[in-house]
This record gives sequence, structure tokens and C-alpha cells, in this order.
Amino acid sequence: MLEGVKVTKFFGGLPALRNVSFTLEKGEILGLIGPNGAGKTTLFNVISGFHKPTSGFVKFQGVNITRFNPHKICKLGIGRTFQIVNPFPNYTVAENVMIGALFGKDKSISLEEAREEAFKYLDFVNLSDKKDLAAKNLNIIEMKYLEIARALATKPKIILLDEPLSGLNPTEIKDACKLIKRIRDELNVTVFWVEHVMRAIMTTAERIIVLNYGEKIAEGTPTEISRDKRVIEAYLGKEEVG
Repeated sequence: MLEGVKVTKFFGGLPALRNVSFTLEKGEILGLIGPNGAGKTTLFNVISGFHKPTSGFVKFQGVNITRFNPHKICKLGIGRTFQIVNPFPNYTVAENVMIGALFGKDKSISLEEAREEAFKYLDFVNLSDKKDLAAKNLNIIEMKYLEIARALATKPKIILLDEPLSGLNPTEIKDACKLIKRIRDELNVTVFWVEHVMRAIMTTAERIIVLNYGEKIAEGTPTEISRDKRVIEAYLGKEEVG
């Protein structure tokens, strides 16, 4: 469904990504992990069109989208959330999600239809009772869920989730993992998920890719990744001898 081939991105002379290849299958929950600065968000920025790769390419359903602008990629069916949530603070929660519906995959949609779509996705993330509240008055988990609802309102086939669990407590993390599974199971949306909360992603994702210093160092099931020496070294460092 989504494929990257030798994706490389330099900022000046510094490589943020180097020859990263990946595939994402329809109906999958694919995790993307790595230490801070590994290149995870940069890869999402390349996929969604915010950055153009220095070399390599990305294909979505067989179409090369490497040089497409973000709005075109969104309309094709790739939605995303951002690590730092940034809603329109003075707009209501419903209006924020309506914006996603109005500028998403559907070519033409009325305000009333967008409102109905917004209510549907707010109900899905359990924010219906907040629909008339200004977005700036939400707490952190509510803002995270608003970000997800806004992305879902674009009617994506794939959603890129960039650290949706950061700042959440253990109970909220458990609920958010259930939501991520529901996105795949109930909405038929394929999930590509960046996360630092290891326990959550290891128990929810079916396959995981690991980046370190911009390079892919491992790929496999959560069990395989948890036992990979290169992954352990990337997070904990090499053991000094002598």
C-alpha cells in the first residue's frame, strides 16, 4: 500500500535519513521506533510531502508521490497527526474537525456535511460532549484525540500517527492503544505509528521498524525487535569492556 525505497534526506551536510526502505501493507499497524533524533518524524514529513527527499522515492498504491505537495497527498488518502498538537485554538472542537473534512479526500463537501462528518469522528474518539468548546480549553489527551479526529475526517486510507501517547498517563495510554486498534478494525484505516512508549507499541503494533541516526537498523515482529542486539545497543549503548 505504501512503499519507500532508499529514502535519503540531508539538511545541509547532515543526513537525517539514509537509504531507508520500507513497506506498509493494507490493514496493518506498523510501528516506527528509535532514539531521539533517529529520523522518525523526518520520514513522516517526507511521506506526507512536507520535506522532499534528497534521493529515493515514496509510492502510495503504486503512484510515485515523492514530489507531491502535502494537500495533494492528503487528498489521495494519507492523513497524519503531529507530535506537537496545534489546533486552531479559538475555533470550537467541532470546527477544527470540520476543517479536516472540508480539505480532505472528498472533492466537494458542504458545510452541513462537514459538520455531520465532524460529529461522527468526535463520537469515535469520545469527544462529542466537547464539540462546542474552544479547542484551547482542552486538556492534553483531549487535544491528542482532537488531532486524531481531524486527521480521520480527511478520510484517509493510511494515517500517520506521530507520538500520540506522549504526555499521557498509563490509563490514558491503554485507552489510546485501544483507539488505535479501533481505527484499523472499525474504520479500515491502515496505521503507521511513531512512538516512544515502548510497552504500548510493542503490544499493539504487528511489525516494527527501528531507525537510528537516520538508518534502518532492524525490522520485524515486536518479539524479534525486543531481542535484537542492534536495537538494544541503540537504546542502551554498547557495553564497555575492561
